[in-house]
This record gives sequence, C-alpha cells and structure tokens, in this order.
Amino acid sequence: MAKVYPQVPTCSPHITSERGIFTIWMKSLVCHTNGCTVYNTNGDIVYRVENYDKKGSNEVHLMDLRGKVLSTIRQKNLLAFRGWNGYTCSSINIKEEKLWFQVKKYYRMLMGDLACKVTVGYDKYWIVRMTGKVAFRVVNINGDIIAEAKPKQSSSGVRLGDDVLTLLVEPHTDHSLIMALVIVYGLICRKM
Repeated sequence: MAKVYPQVPTCSPHITSERGIFTIWMKSLVCHTNGCTVYNTNGDIVYRVENYDKKGSNEVHLMDLRGKVLSTIRQKNLLAFRGWNGYTCSSINIKEEKLWFQVKKYYRMLMGDLACKVTVGYDKYWIVRMTGKVAFRVVNINGDIIAEAKPKQSSSGVRLGDDVLTLLVEPHTDHSLIMALVIVYGLICRKM
C-alpha cells in the first residue's frame, strides 16, 4: 500500500519571485499603543507590531494579520554598544525560540552616520541610514540593495509624514526578515 506524505512547501510564503512593495504606517492598530502596521499593494494588512510597553521597548513581536508571532526581537546591551537578537518562534509554542539574526549598531564617527551590522547565519547585511532620520536601506555584503524604505508620497507628490514609509523589497528576499529589520530600525530611532 502506498504511503501518503504531507506536501512540504518548497519555499517560504514570505519569499516571492517578484519585487515586494509595502506601505508601513509606524502606528499601532490598537489605540494608545506603539507599533506599526504593514500593508501590501492591495491595501491588505500583512504584518503588524503591537508594543504595549513604552517606545523603545526591550522586546517586541512581529506578527502576521491573524496575530501569529513570526519573530521576537529583544534588545541586548553589550557594554557601550546596543544590539538586538531576532528569534523565530515555533508554530506551536511561542516560548520555543531559535536565534534567527543579530543586529549591532555602529556609528561612523567622521560622518555621524548610523549603520547596523546584521548577521543571519553566515550571511551579513548592513542597515544604512539615508538622508534624514527616516529613510534607510538594507544592503548585502557586496553593497547590493536588498530593501529600501523611504517616506511615502501621494500620487501628486505630497509627502505623507515621517510615520508613513514605502518599503521596496527585492525578489527572492525573505519579507519577514526585512520586516524584522524595519522593526529594529524603528526601535533604534524610537519610532515604536
């Protein structure tokens, strides 16, 4: 008799072969809390963060629309340097966590620029601030842009404010990883 095995998806639902375009609103859906809400091009909510603690909290959770925790991000204080660890959560138990990525904050002293080194297993990335406090890029070790966040503008060119961003994510990039890095950057800038 033939055995039936469950089909295992060949790739993550958070990775697509097309360029991802998202709108990030650095506000929570819950009144009087910190966080952010992420919309796709259809206007559907795809990710959210509800931070019931103060801005710059030591622990936040990246969730999907239904509230399933995808990642937990915790601040680590390493002597004079701040860092963050991102953990993936078990689909069954949120307490079963596995280290996913690490972020360490650096300043280039001469220019005053902010840069964060991201380590995901053996892969290395940088979060680099662009002009202003809001815009930033995620680049790989070769300097190729993986994702870019910048202030969103209406179709007539009016800027929608510092708390509304457009996020462009290159194809074959894990969107949930990029969203977790957006959260870390938001925590660094005290936006959530």
